[in-house]
Amino acid sequence: MRRGGVTATMDMRAAAAAILMLCLGPLAGAALAHERPAATRSDGARHDDIDSEHIFGITEGSDIGEAGESEAEVEPFGRFGKRGGSYAATSTMLTYKYTPVDYFRIAPLLNFASHNISNVPGLDNIDQFTFEGAGAELRWHLLDRTKAPFGFTLSAAPQRNRVDDITGLPVEQYTAEFAALLDKNLVPDRLFAALNLLYEPAWTRQRTTGEWERDATVGVSAAMSAQVAAGVFVATEVRYMRKYDGIALDTFLGEALFVGPSFYVKLPNQWFASVAWNVQVAGHAAGEAFALDLTNFERHEVRLRFGVGF
Repeated sequence: MRRGGVTATMDMRAAAAAILMLCLGPLAGAALAHERPAATRSDGARHDDIDSEHIFGITEGSDIGEAGESEAEVEPFGRFGKRGGSYAATSTMLTYKYTPVDYFRIAPLLNFASHNISNVPGLDNIDQFTFEGAGAELRWHLLDRTKAPFGFTLSAAPQRNRVDDITGLPVEQYTAEFAALLDKNLVPDRLFAALNLLYEPAWTRQRTTGEWERDATVGVSAAMSAQVAAGVFVATEVRYMRKYDGIALDTFLGEALFVGPSFYVKLPNQWFASVAWNVQVAGHAAGEAFALDLTNFERHEVRLRFGVGF
């Protein structure tokens, strides 16, 4: 199979579709077997009283909360495994989310990073925990899934960082994650599906050399989540990511296909917790003959979330 060309890309997309169908099929069957009608609001609109934002894993739903609602979250995101040596990196995000009006939410955030890197080819040995950066997330809720055929939200999250997320080295970095979040309630109160589109440009100045670098990550993810008990969701997702040199996607650097499960539970007093684990099952880096891209991405990705609404 020719790597890096049209054939490899088509094979990756076909693999993503096949894995998605295999992973989501059992969830769909389980949800259909327990179908029940959703609650109805006084204005006649369907309302399932479920916040879809975090029930899909790393993939996210379109809900942002109602006007006046606030939420505080702690979100550790871990990346593990490079080609050789020992590699573990985490980015822990502290977020305060506030929805001033029904269609708009703002969320200032702080990030703290850890890197434990030992004997990884091409990377310095680092053992550190440090302040990573700060930013804000803005979300516009354009379609409500309880009233429209599907939910649709646009997200923009600019950040300024002081360490590189992969190497852990000191940098001056500006990033902006742009995302389109779509979701739909397939079976009332039971089965939910989501689709995310991602574009993340980054401008990075290495403090050791003073040179600026520009790159971008694009991706698409799909997930399905089933409510297996009151406030308990089990989901599975597929994510396909591509890395480029240049923010205009000038030069292809690598691609990765991730698959994994997630678990979400709604706790008393408006608390919630979730965990998602993704494994890179296919991919390649430009100019390398290996089966996975462990240069631009990692073997495992794990996202934890703990939050409370008020």
